[in-house]
This record gives sequence, C-alpha cells and structure tokens, in this order.
Amino acid sequence: MAGSHERSGGFMSFQGRSNQKRQWFPGHSLIAFWIPGIILVGVILLALLVIAIPVLRNPEYLVSAAADPAVFQAFLVTFLAGFCAVGILAITGTPLAYALSRSEAPWKGLVETLVDIPLVLPHTVAGLMVYLLFMSRGMLGAPLGELGITFEDAFPGIVAAMVFVAIPYYVNAVREGFGRVPVQLENVARSLGATRARMFWSVTLPLATRHILYGALLAWGRAIGEFAAVIMIAYFPMVISTLIYYRFNTGGIAESQAIAFLLILLCLVLFFLFRFLTRHAGVYDDRS
Repeated sequence: MAGSHERSGGFMSFQGRSNQKRQWFPGHSLIAFWIPGIILVGVILLALLVIAIPVLRNPEYLVSAAADPAVFQAFLVTFLAGFCAVGILAITGTPLAYALSRSEAPWKGLVETLVDIPLVLPHTVAGLMVYLLFMSRGMLGAPLGELGITFEDAFPGIVAAMVFVAIPYYVNAVREGFGRVPVQLENVARSLGATRARMFWSVTLPLATRHILYGALLAWGRAIGEFAAVIMIAYFPMVISTLIYYRFNTGGIAESQAIAFLLILLCLVLFFLFRFLTRHAGVYDDRS
C-alpha cells in the first residue's frame, strides 16, 4: 500500500510539473496570439517614432507650431466639428442602430448596405458626393441655403463631410451593442407596463452604453482624420489635416511633422482618458 501511495504521489507530482510546463508552452498560453499581434503594434510604434524622433531632435519647430495661432484655430475647428458630427450621429444614428438590431424587415439588408457605403468609397468619391449634395445648387444645399445655412467653405460643410464618412463606424458599433442586450429584458419591461420608449431609455440604452461610447470614439476619430471629403466642400476654415498638407507644400516636412506630432500627442491623451474613464461602462456586454 505504501508503495502504491508513493507511486500515486510521484505521478501527481509529475503531472503537476507537466501542467506547469504546459502553461508556458505557446500552444497553451497567450504567447502564440501575442506574437503576430506584436507585428501590427510594432508597425504602429515605428510609424510614431519616425514622426516623434525628428521633431524631438529639433524642438524649435514644435515650439513654433504650438505657438502658431493658425495651428490652434485648426485644432479648434477640427475637434469642434468632430464633436458636432458625433452629436448628429448620436441623435440620428442611435435610433437607426436600434431599429436595425431588432427589425426583421425584408429591406433591412438594403439599409445595412447603404449604411456601409462610406466604408468602401474612395475618400475623393465621398467628397464629391458630399459636395454635389450640399453645394449651393445641391439637393440639400439649395433649400438649406435659403434658410441661411451655407456649406461651401464654411463650418457646416466640414461637419457634413465628417458625418458622412463616420456614419458606418457609429451605427455598426451601436447596433452591435443593442444586439447584445437580451430581448427578454425588454419583454419583461414591456410586461410590467413600460412603453417601448420608456423601455428603450431605462433598459436598453443603459446596457448598450459601452458600445455607444465606443462607437462615438470611432466616429470622432474617423471624422477628425478626414481630409479629401472635407477639402472638396470646405477648404476653409482649415481643419488640421488640411493645414498639415498646406504646410507640407509651403513650409517643408519639418514644419508639417511638428503639427502632426501635436495632433498625435493630443489624440493619444484623449483616447487614453476616454478609455480610462469609460472602462467600467457596460462591462457586462463584453463578459456575457
């Protein structure tokens, strides 16, 4: 019996060591997943370094860009237009995303295809569409112009271009969030007497908060990064991407690099703060 216990103990000890070794083997850990992912992260890091290193070696360009009123105005116009675009998408895209997540209509696929159109269009084509739609003689530009809203070389034109290119990023992310909310919870709320509107505001919307915020972040990032669609409808006032392109042609690569570095730095800070402040919002969606 003693020998049997010794053999059993030896087997358990060997099995424990074997399991411990397997934990570090790539096939039984996340290392196998990290290695290919690090390639992508490395490319992004290298792209950041090729901007950051020359700028930090010649800080005079960075100081000059930071003190330039034109740069400050371009940042202000870009970020403000981006926030306006996200606000418009929140008002119009959130109901659409919910309808797409719950509807079984036969034409649902057509609507989803139309929403995704800006994803596959070249930026110049998107810009041409926005220009033809919102120019002074356009289908929307003409009637809105009579109300005093001008889009060509004006702030509303920038917002219109940003909204158009960011539609699928917001709608698809929010639709995914609504799709994760159990329909049973909505049915319980309705059975307790809640109207569909009250059920949406008190049950569905709070549970999809994480995806809504993530969609807003994606849409805002896509909006402020747009260039071609913006300049085709509104070269002025300059957004930051237009200013970088202009300074690249007139002041050289060093001057444009400094402005690009400021943009990257601001976006990194804003994205990090956003993710930190919203890390607990709707966490259940990702854990269910």
